[in-house]
Amino acid sequence: MAALSARPWMLLVLFSSSCLLLVTVSGDDDKAQPPVPPYHIFSPGKLGKRALQPTCLDNNNKTSCYGNCPSRCPNTCGVFCPGCKAFCPCDLIPGAVCGDPRFTGGDGNIFYFHGKKDQDFCILSDSDLHINAHFIGKSHPSKNRDFTWVQSLGVLFGSNHRLYFGVEKTMTWKDDVDRLVISFDGERVEIPTELNARWVPDSVPALSITRTLEANRIKVELKGVFTIMAHAIPITEEDSKIHNYGVTPDDSLAHLDLAFKFQTLSENVHGVLGQTYRPDYVNRLDVTKNMPIMGGTPDFASSSIFATDCVVARYHEQPKIAMVTEIH
Repeated sequence: MAALSARPWMLLVLFSSSCLLLVTVSGDDDKAQPPVPPYHIFSPGKLGKRALQPTCLDNNNKTSCYGNCPSRCPNTCGVFCPGCKAFCPCDLIPGAVCGDPRFTGGDGNIFYFHGKKDQDFCILSDSDLHINAHFIGKSHPSKNRDFTWVQSLGVLFGSNHRLYFGVEKTMTWKDDVDRLVISFDGERVEIPTELNARWVPDSVPALSITRTLEANRIKVELKGVFTIMAHAIPITEEDSKIHNYGVTPDDSLAHLDLAFKFQTLSENVHGVLGQTYRPDYVNRLDVTKNMPIMGGTPDFASSSIFATDCVVARYHEQPKIAMVTEIH
């Protein structure tokens, strides 16, 4: 029987009436991940009739300023304190994966990897950790690629433990209705829809999943190995009109925005995101472009969400494969 609790988690802090998540970015892998100043992650909403805004507190625990989420990330944004300078997490935080997959690499550089809809891709592979992402998407007749988003993750670690979490296909999105699906080693995981509700499996006590909102946002942690923040969100009608995504009434294209932090990656790590943490990684993408795109899609393709058969796979072996950073 797995352990469930609803006790507070150390990284969760409530600031006044604004529900803010305090995120720390220090750790043993500071050399691999460029340091980021202290910030809060904020999800706009309402408290009764009152609209919530990103805020900072002064030394007397009083609100010192108010901010607003940028239009590019109205669902979730970060805010630096003091000053209430708001930003989109994917603009700044190493290990972030957002939207039509926009990655911020371990080297701090931003790039896009579009992959293909309805396929799985290896985003990180190391000797004892492998992470695949399943992409959903929409075809667009005027473009030579699909619009794609990350719908779920398959995480393998240790003696082949398998962790899955993703967001269900949803017609009409409601923020307060949980659409996350979680399983561990083939068994469905049910976590109460309560803030800070936490699940820990008896077989792996170092693994935990904590709700950072009552619905649709979790923190997944394997102590000493990784922390993953996952937020399930839809494509809004406004976003669809601006970017011509083609959202239809039968599918809101619900997907995951993600933030990864790794503690024990080897020098041989690979994958779409993983390779950017290597000490010998050389970024050959044109970072001056609005959309620097990483190619090499065939090298990162996996046959299923838990498969370790991508060309650059490192899981339980140590092949030597060159960097895949060319623009296709």
